[in-house]
Amino acid sequence: MLKKRELSGHECHALFELMTHPDVFPFVRHKAYSFEEFMFLTKQTIEAEERGELISRTILDEWDNPIGTINLFDIRENAGFLGTWIGKPYHGKGYNSLAKDAFFQELFFDKEIETVYMRIRQENIRSKKAAEKLPYSTLANESRSAVFQQINQEKIIYDLYEIPRDLYTMHYLRMDSNIQEFQHQLKA
Repeated sequence: MLKKRELSGHECHALFELMTHPDVFPFVRHKAYSFEEFMFLTKQTIEAEERGELISRTILDEWDNPIGTINLFDIRENAGFLGTWIGKPYHGKGYNSLAKDAFFQELFFDKEIETVYMRIRQENIRSKKAAEKLPYSTLANESRSAVFQQINQEKIIYDLYEIPRDLYTMHYLRMDSNIQEFQHQLKA
């Protein structure tokens, strides 16, 4: 489902083609206008992860085809901003939620991340609905007003959502418990 970013030609070609779709491109944080620029940005991303500035993964489908990326940007004080994009042919097929679950497990259980923020443009209804569906996500415009002001310096463009480690952990344990109960019922 997720793997570390690579400079392989196959992966970069597939991701570049998916990223440039007009329904995806406006919502990509690090835009590349040519394949060469995409390769350069991917190399910079890999180097930034080595320095601890971000965490970036390629999202794969069930046949290991690259279909998008999921990232934690601007890591400071065990918190960072989530950035995700998935290619248009894969929208609405459940990949986003699977990728987020796998990524949050890595961030909260393997890394030392305490908080994941999501900065979502107010006009991006699709992403806002997706964030509001997550049982471990909360609107943080008021509760994290300093961060909210930081991302909306000129005028209010973004809503701020927060995913704290403890809320995600409770969700994860509840889901794990439900799976174990379901498996127990199947055996009975």
